[in-house]
Amino acid sequence: MRDPDCLFCRIVAGELPSQRVCEDERTVAFMDINPATHGHMLVVPRAHCTDLLEAPADDLAAVVATAQRLARLAVQRLGADGVNLLNSCGAAAWQTVFHLHMHVIPRYRDDPLRLPWKPAPGDPAQIAAAAAALR
Repeated sequence: MRDPDCLFCRIVAGELPSQRVCEDERTVAFMDINPATHGHMLVVPRAHCTDLLEAPADDLAAVVATAQRLARLAVQRLGADGVNLLNSCGAAAWQTVFHLHMHVIPRYRDDPLRLPWKPAPGDPAQIAAAAAALR
């Protein structure tokens, strides 16, 4: 299932560029272009669903498992001191792209991030370097 108007469906299909970190039969993970911190990633199911309330249990479980793997990599390869996993379900909860996704946000002892963050474009070179370290 795919929604041709969905930004994340288009990324999954390869129609829009992204810095992919990993993918499997159920999920695709890529770097957030408006990162909250260094190494901020998104994990999405390949099949379109609006949010976690609509997600088939198998897809939701796959998204969480991929997010856990990437959280470990953020600590091991990026030197993160911790990780936030964040899902926003509905506009009132800060969801802006209506395709289920989990944010994997590496945290560093001195980072100034307070949630919710104000998304702003990140440095493409830094995003690409973090993606390479996480692959």
